[in-house]
Parts: sequence; structure tokens; C-alpha cells
Amino acid sequence: MSTDPLERPVWHALNGRQAGLAVATGAAVRIDPHYGPFAAAADRSDEALRALSATLSDADAAIGLVDAEPWPLPPGTRTVRTGELLQMICEEPDVEDPDPRIVRLDDADAPEMAELALATEPGPWGSLTHRYGAFYGIRVDGRLAAMAGQRMLLPGLAEVSGVCTWPEFRGQGMAAALIREVVRGFVARGDTPFLHSYAHNTGAIRLYETLGFRATRPMHLTVLARA
Repeated sequence: MSTDPLERPVWHALNGRQAGLAVATGAAVRIDPHYGPFAAAADRSDEALRALSATLSDADAAIGLVDAEPWPLPPGTRTVRTGELLQMICEEPDVEDPDPRIVRLDDADAPEMAELALATEPGPWGSLTHRYGAFYGIRVDGRLAAMAGQRMLLPGLAEVSGVCTWPEFRGQGMAAALIREVVRGFVARGDTPFLHSYAHNTGAIRLYETLGFRATRPMHLTVLARA
């Protein structure tokens, strides 16, 4: 198996800097379901695939695998959906002066954050996703119009995630300003920013490129549930 953490981000995050969020099951691991559905196995052995299947408790709707290579179907599971992602990294961040509209979000903002994320689907969102790390937002007349924040942490790397804007507020530069704010925090602590975009989301990819991100590799998303 590859030792490059960016090829297996979930495995390396949950066995590294975010091990405190992990629920281990032998040769597999998944994140606390309140944070999201992400899971990974040590390798493609029968033992590891059985362990990956075991991460699906009766209460879980699904687990999500994010890897550079597709995974074989673990026993007792079915594929709910698959998706093609593009992984991008920013080695020379474009960090402009902070946008005065930006505010730091916290637990009090969680209901609005969830409403925005579930409506615009920037990626999986659970009841504690907002606690991955710093999230920032822009409000318009008191309403949360856009947000962005942090998800996976790898050695020397941090993932920009949860980038979303209500449709009526798009085209006003909010997403770019929020990504810069998130990236500013990463750079201050010595982390290189990376992110994942749905490969078909060409508009988002163009935005990320204007902010200094470049494509590293295609990635595969596989969502599994019990058979």
C-alpha cells in the first residue's frame, strides 16, 4: 500500500493527527459517526475488508472511502454510490488581507451551518462536523450566507472543506475570501493546504486554481452500506 498520505487521506488522518476521532475495528478504522461517514482499511486483505465491513454498525447509514484506487467490495456490504474526485494542493497560497465580513463560527452557529451544508452538499455533514477545526462564515443581514473550514489533518497538511454558499449569494467573492481565511490559519501553523472537489464541479475547480491550488491526482469516493 502507498505510504503517501495524500493517496490514503482517511487512513493517515485517523491513524495520525486525528486519531482521537477514530473508532478502530481491527485492521480498519472509521471516524466518529457524528463527524461524518469516513472509513478506511489497512490494506485489501480479506482480514482488512472484513474489519472494514464491521465498522458499519446497525445504527450507521453508510461509510465513505476516499482513496486514489478503487476498493473491492467488503463482505456483507453494498455500494450506495461512487464518485470521482479531484485532489488539489496549494504550495504557494494566495493569502490576501482578511475580509472584514468574515466571522469565526462556533457551536452556536451549528444549526445554520448544517442547514447550509445539507442544502448545498459540499460534502458529508454530521452533527459534529463543525468541530473538525476552525470554520468561518460571512453573514448578510444576520443570515449565514457562506462558510468554509477544516476537515482532515495529515502530516504537514490540512484539508479545506465545507466550502458552500447559498445560491442567492454566489458571485460575490465570498467563497474565495473564506478559503483564504482558512488557508491563512493553516499556513500560520505550518500546514500546506489541500482539498477535494467533485471532478465534475468545474466552476469550483477554476476558483481553487485562481487561489493557487493545483491538481495532484484523481481520487475515488465509494459509499457503502450493509447488504
